Amino acid sequence: MGFLDGLMGNASEVKSEDVAEELAPILADAEHVQRVFKVIRDMFVFTDRRLLLIDKQGITGSKVDYLSLPYRSMTCFSVETAGHFDLDAELKIWMSGRSEPVVKELKKGTDVVGIQKLLANGILK
Repeated sequence: MGFLDGLMGNASEVKSEDVAEELAPILADAEHVQRVFKVIRDMFVFTDRRLLLIDKQGITGSKVDYLSLPYRSMTCFSVETAGHFDLDAELKIWMSGRSEPVVKELKKGTDVVGIQKLLANGILK
């Protein structure tokens, strides 16, 4: 996927090596980045221990929200795929200790099957 897909909000996969270098200061010792999906400036970073949701805010993107979701704390997840009229898919993750799920919108063209597999592999270890 290219630049135009990024502008339209479609998630594109990013080389995990590039992101691992950028996130090295906040990754745990021996934590490895597996796959990364980017939607405009926001990222879904799947490591071998957790899912990092990175939300760059503001015009310049200098304010960043990092939400760390350890796989061991996930109780279940659901993915609602996009249909013909609804172009967006939706990811919901329930965490122990939280009554409401974490909800993220996935644009059409996102590898929802790959995301489901990564989550299943992380949760069911």
